[in-house]
Amino acid sequence: MAKQAPKQATKQAAGISTSSTAEYFSKNLQQVGFSSQTKAVLTTLKEAVDNSLDACEEHGILPEVNVTIEKVGPGSLKNSDSIRVRVEDNGPGIDPDDVPKVFGEYLASSKFGRGKCSRGQQGIGISAATTWAQLTSATGARVITKTKNMRKALSCMVEVDIKHNKGVVKDRQMIDWDRPNGSSVEFLVDGRVQLNGDAGLLNYLAATTLVNPHLTLTYKLPEQEPVRVERVSQTIPEIPEATEPHPHTMKLGEFIAHSHLFGKVKVKSWLKEGFSRIHEGVLKDLVKNGLNANLLEKSVDGLNEVDFKAIFVAIQNEKLMAPSTKSVLSIGEESLAKSIQRLGAVDFFAVVSRKPAICDFKPVQVEVAIARLLDKAAEADEPVQVLRFANRVPLQFDKAACAIVQSIESVNWRSYGLAQSKDSVPSGPYIVAVSVVSPFIKFKNASKETIDASDELVAELRLALIQAGQKLSKHIRREDKANELEEKIRHIEQFGPMLVEGLCRILEAPESRKKKAEDGLLKLLGRDAQATEAELNKASEVLKAHQEKESEKLGEVLVGGATAARPDEIEVKKPKRSNAKKEARA
Repeated sequence: MAKQAPKQATKQAAGISTSSTAEYFSKNLQQVGFSSQTKAVLTTLKEAVDNSLDACEEHGILPEVNVTIEKVGPGSLKNSDSIRVRVEDNGPGIDPDDVPKVFGEYLASSKFGRGKCSRGQQGIGISAATTWAQLTSATGARVITKTKNMRKALSCMVEVDIKHNKGVVKDRQMIDWDRPNGSSVEFLVDGRVQLNGDAGLLNYLAATTLVNPHLTLTYKLPEQEPVRVERVSQTIPEIPEATEPHPHTMKLGEFIAHSHLFGKVKVKSWLKEGFSRIHEGVLKDLVKNGLNANLLEKSVDGLNEVDFKAIFVAIQNEKLMAPSTKSVLSIGEESLAKSIQRLGAVDFFAVVSRKPAICDFKPVQVEVAIARLLDKAAEADEPVQVLRFANRVPLQFDKAACAIVQSIESVNWRSYGLAQSKDSVPSGPYIVAVSVVSPFIKFKNASKETIDASDELVAELRLALIQAGQKLSKHIRREDKANELEEKIRHIEQFGPMLVEGLCRILEAPESRKKKAEDGLLKLLGRDAQATEAELNKASEVLKAHQEKESEKLGEVLVGGATAARPDEIEVKKPKRSNAKKEARA
């Protein structure tokens, strides 16, 4: 038996093999958003739109994105349709040499590992869409691209070489294209189209326009008329420069892996260049507090595990400044206020844009918008619609585990005038949109569907929601008081004439006296035409003054007919009734 042991070991060793990143994800596409046929269509669309928006913004182009989704026949999978998903943009185009990397290679992204507030940070999504198309329809991604330096556009088919994690270009040809620059990507995938609901295509497209006010979006969905949503802002977001990670956010293994990106440099140079808030003064403090100074002079690739651990522990015990908040990107109250009206007829909204904060040693900015939709007035008993965003990308799955939903449920919305069951989201015809922007958002899974709920992030989200709730409660209370006053006046109108009739009959007053009493009652209640006209003029003056005051901050944003962009701040003045009372006494 002892002689056979080496043969068994050799046999077992021969059975061990390695696989490429593409091979791993091709067998585990559910991890990146392809766990069902409906999610597959939405994820394919989302990844293509994200790429288009990021490309346009990085090159200072106001994005115009065209989306086409159509059913072309039965799919190869059971109970599926063959769906064509096409996304076109007016971006800078893709260099022909980069096309196979972008659409056919996993972890090949200019944004991978960078601390930047961009949408795609993992280099997985669009390659996974190509893989799904390849697995279900035996075709990859049909790409057309043209840069300004190209006389003709490149048209080709890109497939994923799953064994070697490389993109393969097929059917390559140069064609005439009716645009100076841009790109078009088309996938033929098996799936099912879901239009409505939280995970529907319509909800995704509406949410995308909400947090991208500079976007003009045109889309055509199955059995739907074409829709064009014009941009409401001409300002292109300025993406802040990438920031390095804060060392207090890392574990030892991440710390060591981070060093491999720098190669043969001294440890002190790696620490200063590779992390935020580490400078010469911090290095001196590390040595003063016990770190061997010789370690800082060594080459990074010459360190062993004991050396790495000593440096890591010393840094973790050192008090460092919090990261800079200049790396976060804000949508802005003005842009969000304009954009929210593209969701439908809104009679009230409140927008809160918090200042950047530090949560778990990571810079974060939270923005909240609450809007009441007129076309949802009949849904008063239904839960509010929650729109979640991470770096301006809608999150549509796994809501219960998300930090945003947990924060909404933790707020006592009953104190702000909304109905709410215990430990749940409030009810009413409202949309609650919450945006989290950070160069280092921590997702719970590779498909980026839900944000990890740390205590500090939930606390920051709660503060933003509470501020928006306070604005909402002011408007609701004012509405309640106005309704109460109107109800009292209606009662007087109902019983006042009966009282006049009875008094005139008892006093045997002439008809002329009765007429004067009725007219006086109308004036007292402010119901006569003259009083109504005066009140209307006065309200118009208040509205105009309010709009002029708010124009510097929010622009000329109107909600509905005679409601301003910030109706929660309009003061409703009661009419003067002194003359009416004198006439009534007469």
